[in-house]
Amino acid sequence: MAGSEQEGQPTTAEATAPRPPRHEGIGLIARLRAYFLAGVLVTAPTAVTIYIAWWFVSLIDGHIRPLIPAAYNPENYLPFSIPGIGVLTVIVVLTLIGAFAAGYVGRLVLRIGEGVVGRMPVVRSIYGAVKQIFETVLAKKSNAFREVVLIEYPRLGVWSLGFITGSAHPEVQKVSAEEMVNVFIPCAPPTAGYLLIVPRREVTVLDMTVEDGLKLVMSGGIVTPPDRKPREVTATPAPERKRA
Repeated sequence: MAGSEQEGQPTTAEATAPRPPRHEGIGLIARLRAYFLAGVLVTAPTAVTIYIAWWFVSLIDGHIRPLIPAAYNPENYLPFSIPGIGVLTVIVVLTLIGAFAAGYVGRLVLRIGEGVVGRMPVVRSIYGAVKQIFETVLAKKSNAFREVVLIEYPRLGVWSLGFITGSAHPEVQKVSAEEMVNVFIPCAPPTAGYLLIVPRREVTVLDMTVEDGLKLVMSGGIVTPPDRKPREVTATPAPERKRA
């Protein structure tokens, strides 16, 4: 019996001998998976950017190319199509319109046209609002979307990311003796949002660029912008806000 038990037990040499590694296939699969994910991370941003740019150029070309006279369309003289000819045409036309509007005759025509539009009940409201928005944003006449802020919304203890779009309307300012500001809180993704009018003391201005704030909103919080403050400033805790 003792001899049979000894035969079933491994010898000292067998116990100390190195065993071959098991599951070698798992290491190879994990490595291939890591390579695949790395390839996705490298190519996906470039591919998505190229796709969106190509879609935009194709959309403009599809609408503008049929409007180009055949005599001025270079594709009629070349054996291949030129992508972006519509975008280039739009840029040239807008530049020429801007040059014409900057002259005396252009200003006169524009004044007459705005006078005609101003007599149309519904159209004048739409035209006036759109014109004011574009003049404010493009001419940089205000601080719209220049500050990224945090505000306790929709309840205390829950913070929402927003952008200050300007000062409150004088009629709105009458409801409070404090300075009121317009805060736009976008949805994620920012296809819509909410307009809040709150006292300026209730908003916390962040040391964050608008670009970083939009990245944070568009990604739904997945893409967190890096902290641009020095380490010694970051290590200092922010003072607590006193609630009214």
